[in-house]
Amino acid sequence: MSEVPVTPVVPVAPRAILSYAMDLPNICSLAGLLSAILAIYYAFLGNFTAAMIGLLWATFFDWSDGIIARKMKGRTKEQGEFGAQLDSLIDIVSFGVCPAVILLSYGHFSPWYIPGAFVIVATGVIRLSYFNVFGLVDKSTYWGLALDNNVIILAFFFLFESLIGPALFGPALYVLLMVLSALNVAPIKTPKFSGRWYYAVTTYTLMLTLVYGWEFL
Repeated sequence: MSEVPVTPVVPVAPRAILSYAMDLPNICSLAGLLSAILAIYYAFLGNFTAAMIGLLWATFFDWSDGIIARKMKGRTKEQGEFGAQLDSLIDIVSFGVCPAVILLSYGHFSPWYIPGAFVIVATGVIRLSYFNVFGLVDKSTYWGLALDNNVIILAFFFLFESLIGPALFGPALYVLLMVLSALNVAPIKTPKFSGRWYYAVTTYTLMLTLVYGWEFL
């Protein structure tokens, strides 16, 4: 019996790197990254009003990219996997590095604020690493508090800065961010907000942008 020739399977060569970033959900993710970079920039300048606006929009785009991806048709598996990695890495900047820089800047880059900045970034990285491996507990539940909730709370907290005063607001900000960091990696179940909550986040972003924008002007 003669052998049947086997046609070798030739792996499909991946497309150019930038081609994976050029679909709409990933462009949306990159818009969130730009918002976070602007927030970091203004935090360095000590303009926390503008920094809050940037953080709010980073959160909005983070919510939007997944919704766009789920509604798109014809998106390849590779684009989806690339988008998931891109989103996770951007989350580190938006919800880890950016709040850490805000804390450092508000503390005038005092060495006493360095441990807090480390905790914020470290817990963010640990949380995202855990989520990337294990995912959700179920379709609507996380382990620990999702990182984007930190920004939603932080932006609201900054509304009271003028009432509290800089002398007390700095330590209060430190404590708040440490509590949120602990909740990010705590062994507690928290709901995954989705669906109609997207409209709530959109409204929240627009409203606080108007409030902070009025102060910025």
